[in-house]
Amino acid sequence: MTDHSAGNTPQDGPSDRIRSDRPHSARVWGYLLGGKENYPADRQVGDMIQEMFPDIALLARVQRYFLARAVRFLAGEAGIRQFLDIGAGLPTVDNTHEVAQRVAPESRIVYVDNDPLVLVHAQALLTSTPEGACDYIDADVRDPELILRKAAKALDFTRPIALTLLGIMGQIPDSDDPWGIVEHLLDALPAGSYLALSDGTNTNATLNHAIETYNANSASSYHLRSPDQIARFFDRLEPVEPGVVPTSMWRPDLPDIGDTPANVDSMCGVGHKPA
Repeated sequence: MTDHSAGNTPQDGPSDRIRSDRPHSARVWGYLLGGKENYPADRQVGDMIQEMFPDIALLARVQRYFLARAVRFLAGEAGIRQFLDIGAGLPTVDNTHEVAQRVAPESRIVYVDNDPLVLVHAQALLTSTPEGACDYIDADVRDPELILRKAAKALDFTRPIALTLLGIMGQIPDSDDPWGIVEHLLDALPAGSYLALSDGTNTNATLNHAIETYNANSASSYHLRSPDQIARFFDRLEPVEPGVVPTSMWRPDLPDIGDTPANVDSMCGVGHKPA
């Protein structure tokens, strides 16, 4: 998810805001997942990170697998029918609405991102079952009031909602109080709602150096955090077993990720908002 505030005006359309000469996080991440919607600047940075930290593509895939497992749990066992996916990224295989609506076709999903390329492709690719709904909001996670106001047009805030924040809070520096942003969003959700969150950790010196290099060469920046800092996002919630754990270890689907889940430098969890 990228900051589009600099150099853009309210009159800019999504295609006007696309900067192909500078790498953007959603496109770089999509490239690491094998996506085709990227530019040479994105591929150059993606290749550079992979050379410095070859497991970065594995980390991207593991986070994507967690999305599918968490959404299957939320739509299935937890019975959630509404999803607010902030930092959606470029559409790829098994997007939130596809996973949720396979379990429950009546599921309603609102995507949020502020990368203009994501907006262009979301409008063309994100479709819904006839029983459900799928919407997209062009907004920054640092403006939770705007997100909540627009999401209320598609979601019923008197009924439980699953908030998904996968790889997005790492885009927010400590100075912008990412924990306060998540608390603001959770405050607006009714009891019975859930948070699913995953982000990279600062537990590997090689990854830390690779991300420093990425930050020096990208229009956006990523902020790795300690496992304890990521666990703080769930302070007010009841953890869903197995709690806040390495992302590959949250209810692993072994056929997807191999017989022995890889221990990646990323933490995740699902939390339930109590009454």
